[in-house]
Amino acid sequence: MSGTVLLCGLLVVVGLFGIVVPVLPGTILVALGIVIWASEDGSAGAWVTFALAAALLVVGAVVKYAVPGRRLKAAVPTRTLVVGGLGAVVGFFVIPVVGVLVGFPVGIYLAERVRVGAEGAWPSTRAALKAVGASILIELAAAVLATGVWVAGVSLT
Repeated sequence: MSGTVLLCGLLVVVGLFGIVVPVLPGTILVALGIVIWASEDGSAGAWVTFALAAALLVVGAVVKYAVPGRRLKAAVPTRTLVVGGLGAVVGFFVIPVVGVLVGFPVGIYLAERVRVGAEGAWPSTRAALKAVGASILIELAAAVLATGVWVAGVSLT
């Protein structure tokens, strides 16, 4: 196993962690690790491996927004989502690393509490959290499948 494969593997693993903890651009790191390996290997098999992995990552990126987004827009108003996004930005600066994960639901809850009251705020917040969780799982599944394709490509080339 060459140093390039190890470096690319490290990029892929860091990318997978970046998907779960959205501080790093996880999907981009996974794709970067695989494309560096393909360019270093240079064989047709390596480029086919990259193409398959990239296709999985692109499909995952599209589905990640389409599926949870449709459900989320049905359950939570756009204005509330904007407040949740602002809460995520504030959270990012107030609580380093995990602030986005805290700020988004707090922003959703506060916006919904103002809009519909304390009892109605929790169902909207729960719907938003489910949508975010589904989005992360979809992206992670696509990246894990792409990683599996890459591992198979490394083994076969």
